[in-house]
Order: sequence, then structure tokens, then C-alpha cells
Amino acid sequence: MIDSGPRLARPTRTPRTVAALGAAVMVAATSGAVAEEPQNLLESVVASPTAPGLRAWHDLLGSEPHVAGGPGDAAVIDAIAGAFQDMGLETEVWRFSPLLCRPISASLTIVEGTGAADSTAPSKSEDRGRRRRGIMSLSLQEEELLADPATRHPELDRGWNAYSGSGLVEAGVVYANRGRLEDFARLKELGVDCTGRIVLVRYGGNYRGFKVRFAEEAGAAGLVIFTDPGDSGDDRGATWPDGGWANDTCIQRGSIVTLPYKGDPLTPFEPSIPGVDRLRIEDVALPTIPVQPIGYAAATRIMAAMTGPVVEDASWTGGLDVPYRRDGGDLELRLEVRQTRAIMETANVLGSIRGSESPDDVVIVGCHHDAWGFGAADPLAGTIVLMETAKAFATAMEQGLRPRRTVIFAAWGAEEFGIIGSSEWCEAQRERLGANGVAYINLDMAAMGTRFRASASPSLRSAVIRAAGLVEQPGEGDQTVRDAWAGDREAPRLGDLGGGSDHVGFLCHLCIPSISLGAGGSAGTSYHSNYDTLAWYRSTVGEDYDGALMLTRLCAALTADLADAAVLPIEPAAIARDLPGRLESVGQAAEEAGLTIDLAPLHEDLAVLEQALLAAQDTIEMALEEPQRSKVNAALRSLERAWGEDEGLPGRAWFRNVFATSNRDSGYGAVVLPLFREAIVDQDQAALDRALQRYQNAFLRLAASARAVSGGAESALRDS
Repeated sequence: MIDSGPRLARPTRTPRTVAALGAAVMVAATSGAVAEEPQNLLESVVASPTAPGLRAWHDLLGSEPHVAGGPGDAAVIDAIAGAFQDMGLETEVWRFSPLLCRPISASLTIVEGTGAADSTAPSKSEDRGRRRRGIMSLSLQEEELLADPATRHPELDRGWNAYSGSGLVEAGVVYANRGRLEDFARLKELGVDCTGRIVLVRYGGNYRGFKVRFAEEAGAAGLVIFTDPGDSGDDRGATWPDGGWANDTCIQRGSIVTLPYKGDPLTPFEPSIPGVDRLRIEDVALPTIPVQPIGYAAATRIMAAMTGPVVEDASWTGGLDVPYRRDGGDLELRLEVRQTRAIMETANVLGSIRGSESPDDVVIVGCHHDAWGFGAADPLAGTIVLMETAKAFATAMEQGLRPRRTVIFAAWGAEEFGIIGSSEWCEAQRERLGANGVAYINLDMAAMGTRFRASASPSLRSAVIRAAGLVEQPGEGDQTVRDAWAGDREAPRLGDLGGGSDHVGFLCHLCIPSISLGAGGSAGTSYHSNYDTLAWYRSTVGEDYDGALMLTRLCAALTADLADAAVLPIEPAAIARDLPGRLESVGQAAEEAGLTIDLAPLHEDLAVLEQALLAAQDTIEMALEEPQRSKVNAALRSLERAWGEDEGLPGRAWFRNVFATSNRDSGYGAVVLPLFREAIVDQDQAALDRALQRYQNAFLRLAASARAVSGGAESALRDS
């Protein structure tokens, strides 16, 4: 095993929890395998995954809390590295040291003597607050449950938002709905001033970090974010432990950093490893106001004590059993948050199978390993799929079946703090991956039911659909995932990739075509809470691991296709297939925004691009033997790099992909043709004109890349 960094003193896991559990996983992962000898790699990797194997990985990795940089994190890193070694994979523990943070203390109280003292706020749980010296204290941690002993683990923290500012604020309250730009704009229209106030917002609608940024920009002195029962609580169904939905003490944790790059806040564009120059913490635009997440029992107490006007817009109301009000009147809250920010060590764990024919070319399959607590759903519902897929390929390797290209199975560190581990590795491997990266498959929180879903770069969508046609849908007899997924439609539809997980570094920074696989449909959520335990997962998602098994087989089939197909299963023609419709949408949006754009020249360039891509598609069939295959594959690998520009997107140069990126103002969503979209949102005519020129250049680069695919096959035929 390669350990790529200095090891700091840290706790080691006991032999019983690592060696014994690891051995149990290896036994379970091989039990029930087919007796017949597989004929090829694809047959082998699809046949070998088992539900007992997936369950055993869950037991191994979900037995204790493992926040990035802590002792549980170190134990999980050791467990994954040991498992990869036992499989016979080339194993590397790639250590890095980013800026992380830890909660020290927090409190949130309703200040009495302002009309709040006599409130008889209805609550969906017993009042856990204490009345002392005119103050009602609100709970900031989930209730411990007899039905789920894991919730009493001593290492579970109160609810917190990573990178919150530290401080004490006592101020009036303003309710700002989802905390989106338009919500703060609406408050301003109504004459509601957030300056110096504590803003109350509910989760949903955008990434929590943008709620903080927009609140700061509005002058807020503090922010409280609550889970609304209408979104994920008792309005949806029975709550944990009686059902899977969030009970009234359930709190969503999460990072709130909103920098114009992903990864370590102190090392943009460079990996956070020894010897790298780091920014000073005070020079980085981290949040400055105290921020605290709460459950809906506490939110009900606050909203019931507010005396301002009741909101009239139904889109601003949810499932609280009290009226939603714009401001608190005389109500005041006392919010205190203390956190420490420090450089901490964690690691990515990489297990590799070297390719037999083109070992420099790499397909990466990844999911993060860090969590806010036990992480049974997030991330381990994906990490177990990663581990069982890796075991399937290791089993095939033992049978003498090795893929043509190298496959790297990656368990990323510190994703929850800002997609850090994968981004740091992408920065460190920029040249290698830029030249030889084939594709990236992401599995974050993947197996949450049996209803398959996926997002992908256009050129890889046919590969996903093909893999879905090889795997049976649970409970559907002989029906494949593709059949169930498609329904009455002619073909399954896949979403666009944007932000929110570890594909961002590959897609948005390095312009490597990427895929996100998942399966949902379970009735409930324990997202980022202390209730994200194995007991919750097995009760809510299922004891049988049917969805996880389906997804593992599908992931294995897709990985085998990408890593072992003689010619890369990249579909050039798909790149331009829906561009005409997207351009039409851009034109309509520009007109509605009062901007002018002449898309005729771009449509002419698009016609040239489409011809080049179709020609490339046709000539792929000619690449049946060497050296045609090598030349065509090299051109296919670099095809979508043409979307990349060193200039990057306006205001965030780290995001180099001008075709697809994460939404600038929400964080999670996908934005296609972002240069156009952002200029239209900003109503910036000059930026829109500049975007038109940049896309004309991008289309020309893509056409040249497509001609390289065709030329590779034709020149190889002439030389043969």
C-alpha cells in the first residue's frame, strides 16, 4: 500500500472492528456467487455482487460517527485501505490537510419580556425548553431514542453548520422564506429591513451556504435555518422511529462555505499537501455571522412568538402548526455560536486495477467516505456500492479478467466540508487526468430505494442506458432497469450534471465527462442528522439491499463498458443533439430579460459542428483493430476537453467548463451554457455579447476535436 503523505499521530481501530469486520465483509461479498465460470469481464462483474456483501460493508463503515478529520474518520480510512489491500488492489492512502472546523459551543434562546414570555406555542413534541431568568432555551440536538441506541453515541455533536462565524447576537427576528436572492429582494420591496437582525429561513430551494451569503449581504447579524415539516417532516408521513421522515428534533447539518472554487479554502487551484502555499484564513471570504440549524419543534416556538404580519404568499408557508410571519415584532432571539477553524489531516483512499492494454487511460469510480454522523445514507449508501463494485472487479482479476484500461476506485475525504478531497486530487492530477481521464462515475448517497435515476454528460448517456438494459429491476421479474425506467417513453431520460458532489472537480474543472448514478423512492429522510443510522436505513430503505444490489450491478456493467470496450463508448453526436433546443431557450430568455442576441452565426457554427460530430460517430465503426483504435480512443478522450477554457466562468475561474456547471446562485442545480445564462440573469448585454463570441470559439474547438476522431481512424487505415 502506498501512503502518499506524512502520518500524524491518530487513533487506530481495534483488530476486532477492522480485521474481523473486514474478514466478514470479504466472506459475505463472495457468498452466493455464480458457480459457472464467467466468459468475460462484464459477465463476471455483474454476477458477483451480493446483498450480504453490501450489508457487511455497511456494518464495517457505519458503526461509528466519522466526521472528516476526526478519529472516526481515521478509522474508516484504515478500514477502506485494508479492504482494498485484501482485494489485491493497488492501494494508496492519499493524505491532504485542508482547513476544516469543529463546533465548540452553541445556544439559541427566546428572550422574554418582549411578548414572547406568555406564548403558548403549540409543539409537536414535549417542551424541552427551560424558563430561567426570562429566557427560553431551544434544543439544538436530536432527541436520543430507545428504539435506535446509536443515537446515544457520545461522539454525536449538536446541530452545526461548518464554517459558521463565531459570536453572540441578541436581536430581533425576520423570516426570509428559503433565503434565496428573490426572497431577500421581496422583503426589501415590502420595506422589511434585515440589518442587524437574526434572519430565520427554512431549508430547501438553494444550497445552505447561499442562504448565509445572501443574509450577510442583506445586513443580517445572524442566521437560523430550520427543517420544515412540510418538506421532510410529519406532513410527509410517520417520523423516526415510527416511520422514516424527520421528527421535530431532527436537524440538518452541513457546510456553508460559498467560495468561487471547490476544495480546500486555503489552496485554490493547488492541492493541500505539504509544501503548498496557503492563503491566510483572514483573507478568505468565509462566513462572518453566527449560523445555527434547528429542528421544527424549535422553529415552531420561534414562529409562534413572532407578532409581525402574517405572510400572504402561500409559497412562503410550510408545515409548521402556527402562522408564518414576516418579522417578530418585539421578539428577540439570543444566538451564540463558537467554532474553531484549523488545518486538519484526512485522506482519499484509492484502489486501482491496472489496465492490460492501455494502463495510462483511467476510469474513476468514486464516493466520499466522510459523514456528519454515522452516515448510513449519506454517504454510505453510495460507498457500499463503490466497495462492492471494487470487489467485483477484484474477483474478476483473480479469474484472469482484467480491463483494458485502468480503473481507480476512490473513497474521497472531506466532501461534506466543500467537496474537498476529490477537488484536491483533481488539482494534483490535473495533467495526468487532462491527458488520460476517460470518465468519472459518482455514487454519493446512491442506494436510497429501487427507483433508478441518473445524470450524465451527453456523450455518456447511451452508455448509461445500455448498462441499465443489462440489469434486472428489483421486483419486476425479467424487466430490466432500462425498461422500468423508460416506462411508456421511447428511451430513458437523464438529467444534466451540475453541482453538489464529487463529480464537480472532474466535470467542471477538468472537463472530463461524468455520470452520477442513484436510486431513490424510499419514504423518508435522515439527511445530515444524528438519525442517519444503520437502523434508520434498514427500516426505511430496506433490509434486503435490493436497490443497492441493482445499482452495484449497473455500476459494474457501466464501469466494465467504459474500461474494457475496444473503442470508448463515447457518443460524439450526442454532444450536439439537444443544443438547438437549448439555444432557442437562451434566445427566449434573453428577449424576456430585455436583451438582444443574434444567434444566427452560432447556429451556422452549430451546423458545422453537427456534421463533424456525425462524421466522427460514423468513423468510430471503422476502428476495429490497432492502430485505428488507439488513435480514435485518444481523440475521443480529449473530445470534451474542448469545452474547457482557462479563463473560466466570470468571477469563478476554477469552473472551466463552459457547457455545464453548478448553479452560481443555488449551488446544487445544473446550468447548461452558463455564459449565456448568467449574463441573462445579470441583465448584462456586454457579457451576453462576449458569451456569444466565446461559444462560437467553443463550437469551433469541438468541431476540430470531432475531426480529430475521424482523422484518427482514416489516417490509421491509410497507414495500415
